[in-house]
Amino acid sequence: MIKPTEYYIKARLFPTIICAVPLLILYYFGFSEKIIDFIEFLKGYKWVSDITISIAIIYFMTQINRFIAKEIFQNIFFKEEKNMPTTNFLLHSSTFFAQSTKKRIREKIKERFGIELLNASQENEDELEARKTIVDSVAQVRNVTRDNRLLLQHNIEYGFTRNLIGGCVIAVLVTVFNLYFFKTITTNAQAVNISIIVGVLYLIPILLSKYLVNRYGKNYAKVLFEQFLKT
Repeated sequence: MIKPTEYYIKARLFPTIICAVPLLILYYFGFSEKIIDFIEFLKGYKWVSDITISIAIIYFMTQINRFIAKEIFQNIFFKEEKNMPTTNFLLHSSTFFAQSTKKRIREKIKERFGIELLNASQENEDELEARKTIVDSVAQVRNVTRDNRLLLQHNIEYGFTRNLIGGCVIAVLVTVFNLYFFKTITTNAQAVNISIIVGVLYLIPILLSKYLVNRYGKNYAKVLFEQFLKT
């Protein structure tokens, strides 16, 4: 069995666990006895001894969280990678880094990977091509800084935030179902009250999603290029 990496545990698994509360509410107040009977039934099959139901569900939720966070939120805010901070910071029009720092980064990219980024006039004529070239170079920069401990920490923070937002979307949807279920199908005032509270809490990261993704994305990009210059 492959040992989970620190990134997987902190950036993917932890957000999944945090966002699993609505499912636990549904299980505890609504289906606990029925699910226990169902699990006991499934235990008669040999495959369950190798892959437990809980692990399978957590893994599935982890993938769904990541898909929503990366394919929806990240693409909306950054248009894949072409508008990510790692791309924007190296544009001539960007003022985040000093011009001298950008020049050093660009020269090192050319020296290390043989990729020459577009100059200012070329960028003005075809910004999309300039962005695509930067995206290609950033992929190489990530490869040579992959083992950097400081960069890993910032990558985990960004991944955790992004995946938490994706998980919150699922959590809110489950919470809406819980409210309907515990109001109309199985009346339970306590479950309704708890669901309202957790639903509001899960809405906060979604409402702040653009700010959070941009902030942690910029922090990661800054550290990425700083550490690259030290290699």
